[in-house]
Amino acid sequence: MKPHHAAHRILRADPVMAGLIGAVGPQRIAALGGLVSLEHHSPYESLARAIAHQQLNGKAAQSILNRLMARFGQRFPAPGELLAADAEALRAAGFSYSKIAALKDLAAKTLEGVVPEAAALEPLSDLEIIERLTTVRGIGRWTVEMMLIFQLGRPDVLPVDDFGVCNGFRLAYGLAGMPQPRALAAFGERWKPHRSLAAWYLWRAVELERSGTLPRCARRARIAIRKLAGKLAPVTSRARRKVRASRGTTARRSRASRPGRPASKSASVERHS
Repeated sequence: MKPHHAAHRILRADPVMAGLIGAVGPQRIAALGGLVSLEHHSPYESLARAIAHQQLNGKAAQSILNRLMARFGQRFPAPGELLAADAEALRAAGFSYSKIAALKDLAAKTLEGVVPEAAALEPLSDLEIIERLTTVRGIGRWTVEMMLIFQLGRPDVLPVDDFGVCNGFRLAYGLAGMPQPRALAAFGERWKPHRSLAAWYLWRAVELERSGTLPRCARRARIAIRKLAGKLAPVTSRARRKVRASRGTTARRSRASRPGRPASKSASVERHS
């Protein structure tokens, strides 16, 4: 059985994921360039570009990168060049001072060997790469996870802090709120060792919802979701029965101890997991 056939067989064991695969069609992890550009940059350049894109839309970030490369003969500066670059010149290109500090730290750690060439990352596990590269100022786990999926082609990465992945899961699995990252990570264990491909399908779920073609989930996933300010997460029927029983007990105790006063309407609601 070919690897991509095995991946889809494992994912299809999950009925909701099977519906997404049916709606979108089979996809290979090696062809995930439909989501972002799969230009083969070095880890140094990939991380530098990621820093430029932080908190900006793609067009604005690319304009800043274009101005940066214009200062270096229309090419991306080498680590030594970026480290030696004048901070005010980088500021004029459009980088904030915090991003300038992150870029210089990245350049320094590249020269030190902390951020190596892609070949040196190959023997390392995903977690080892994450732990190593997140020592760079301004580089978080999400940024490294995107590199693992789209630059290094790692097949088993589930970015549980990614908004698109969480929103796609919410839509596909019929949740009323965003899943907790830890709960989503636990749920995603069933997709191992093809969680990168599962993430791709969750990204596609958002597009399917927009086009009105997202398969409807017959039953909500039992997974903890994040509470919103002033709101409570949806509860299971079992939890509702506990709430009603709790309210009844509270009312009886209130009437017995304080006659004439209304029973409290507050009750603790159990979050399902």
